[in-house]
Parts: sequence; C-alpha cells; structure tokens
Amino acid sequence: MRLVAEERVDKARVDILDAHEEFVQHIESGQRRIRALSLVTIAVAFLLLASYFAQVLTPFTTGTKVVTVNLLNPGLLALELVLILVTFAWLYVGVVNYLFASRLGKQIKEARGKEKEIEKKIG
Repeated sequence: MRLVAEERVDKARVDILDAHEEFVQHIESGQRRIRALSLVTIAVAFLLLASYFAQVLTPFTTGTKVVTVNLLNPGLLALELVLILVTFAWLYVGVVNYLFASRLGKQIKEARGKEKEIEKKIG
C-alpha cells in the first residue's frame, strides 16, 4: 500500500517536471518571436521616422516651399508631427518589447543553469 502511494507521488513529481519543462520551452520560443518582431518594429519605426523628419525638414533645408503641395501648410505640418509622435510611440513599444524579451532570455538561461546544478546534485 505504501509503495503504491510513493509511486503516485513520484509519478506526480515527474508529471510536474514535464509540465514545467514544456512551459519553459513555450516561453523560450515566445521570447525568440517577441525579439524578432521587436527588431522588425524598431527597423520600420526608424524608417518611418526618418521619412517624416525628411519631409518636415525639406522646406527649411532646401528653401522649397511649394512643390505641388504647400509644405508649410499648418494642417500638413500638424499631420506630419502627429505621425512623428505615433512613430515615436511605435518605436518605444518595439524597444520595450525587445528589452523585455532580452531580459526574459537572460532569466531563462539563469533558470536553466540552476536546473543543471540541481540535476548534478541529484544525479
């Protein structure tokens, strides 16, 4: 009777360790995806930001005021400034997500190292 109870406890421990391992692997794969998406987001945000700044600065740097659109039109400048602010927000989100994913990766590596230490002590 006691042996059966111990086997159940051991099986439960093994099941918990298996579930934990599966969970950690899921987090690791998610962390890699988050980092990749964050890098893409950062690159696109920088391109958009450069484009918007170039459009805002063009009439001031080249002296061109009118092409087919009045580049000094307050409505156009306001819209471009709003787009620049949205781009900064997008860039901020990308950077924050990238930093989060990087910290998560470091924590996972630390946890893996501790797991190996525990395995050495047990084995």
